[in-house]
This record gives sequence, C-alpha cells and structure tokens, in this order.
Amino acid sequence: MKKVIGVSFSGSKKIYYFLANNIKLNKGDFVIVSTEKGEQIGTVVTDFIEVDETKLNSELKSIVRIASKNDISVNEKNKVDAEKALNDARKIALDLDLDMQILDASFTFDRKQLLFTFLADTRIDFRDLVKRLAAIYKTRIELRQIGVRDKAKIVGGCGQCGRELCCATFLRDLNSVSINMAKNQNLALNPQKINGVCGRLMCCLSYENDNYSVYKKGLPKVGDKIVSNGEAGKVISVDIFARTCKMETEDSKVITVEYKG
Repeated sequence: MKKVIGVSFSGSKKIYYFLANNIKLNKGDFVIVSTEKGEQIGTVVTDFIEVDETKLNSELKSIVRIASKNDISVNEKNKVDAEKALNDARKIALDLDLDMQILDASFTFDRKQLLFTFLADTRIDFRDLVKRLAAIYKTRIELRQIGVRDKAKIVGGCGQCGRELCCATFLRDLNSVSINMAKNQNLALNPQKINGVCGRLMCCLSYENDNYSVYKKGLPKVGDKIVSNGEAGKVISVDIFARTCKMETEDSKVITVEYKG
C-alpha cells in the first residue's frame, strides 16, 4: 500500500493524486509536485489515502516539497507573466488573422513550459504563433484546443437556476450528457430550457437520471395500449413519482390507473 494525497491546481476542481513521500501535509498546504510537464505548484485538498499499487493504471508522480514563501512569490510572478503572455498571444493571433479565441495562459512553476488554451470552430495552423511566442518567452510553448463546455468552466457565470455554473464550482469532470436524459425525465425538448450557457445540454440533466430510470420501471409509456379493470385504452400521460398514468378509452373516457411498488 502507498500513501497518496490529492492536489488541485490554479483553482481547478479536478484532483490529482501524488505520492506523499513521508512529507507531513495538511489540507490547504501549498506544495511543489513533479508532473509530466515539469514542476507545478498546487494546493493539498484531501487527507492521506492508502492505495494498492497493483490497482494503479499508471505510475504516480511525487510531492517534491512543501512550497516555501519564495516558491509562492515565484508562483505569483509566473501568474503576472502569464497574463502578459496571454495579451501578447491575443495580439499576435490577431496580427496573423487566426480565427481563434485564446482564453488562458499559464507557466509551469519551473517555467519550462507556457501553456495556452484556446477555442476555435475549425482546426488552426498556429505554427507561426508558436514561433513568435517562443522567441519572446524562450520556453516551450503548448497550445491546447478546448470545447465550449471547457470554456464555460474557465470563464464561469450563472445558470438558469440563478446559481453559479456547476462546472465552474464543484464539478471535477465534465461527463457526457445525452438528449435521452431529458427524454427520460419527461422534459420539453426546448433548447432554451435544456441547454446551458455553453450551448450544450445542461450538466444537471445527469444528476437525477438514474433515479428516474429506477422509478419508471414497471410503468407504461405514453402511447402504449393497456387494459385496466376490464377497460382498454391508450396511455396519454404518466406521473412517475405518483406511479400513476392516465388512460383514454375508445369512448373518450379518461381513467387514472395506479401502479403499486
């Protein structure tokens, strides 16, 4: 068994796990960690967890050390420089007439890499942009294209419910959401009602979908033909939670049918 601890970066809700290396840590501590992109500074967000090495899909990286005051100062300078790099990149992209929206820029803690995230409707040839940025900042430049859901997560905002977007507050992963989830919950398939600010289906459609699937077991669907108390008819509506449906008979009578269980 190995002791690992969860770390998040730059306010992201996603948690990454690192080997603790017998370093005494508490939630809220700033730490320097080793990643595939170089050293990064992050925040401890979980307690220690013991994991079975044989069940890991990949090799875990390690906590290097607790961040010192100087490390935190370096990180703050990196943030300021990244903001300048973001403005430079936007100006260069405009000069090169690239149809892309550059959303964010960040340095790794050791400044071995400068990462930009951008939004674009088509594939972008950003080689000239990379060359000009590399000439200015003398480090490896990486551009990563993201989708509109990722943009909403970065930019933030308010949803139809009036609260902050789930993706920008507590959701760690953006799982797939399908139109079948809206159908399963008998929602009107109106894009203005079921789409989020990103223009995609709202993440919250998935929250109760499993419960709806359970509650609907044993109930007929609208349009089904059923027989109840000797009367036959067609189902015209279903109340999932009351476990009832309304049936219209051939002589236009509407009967409420109850389902137990």
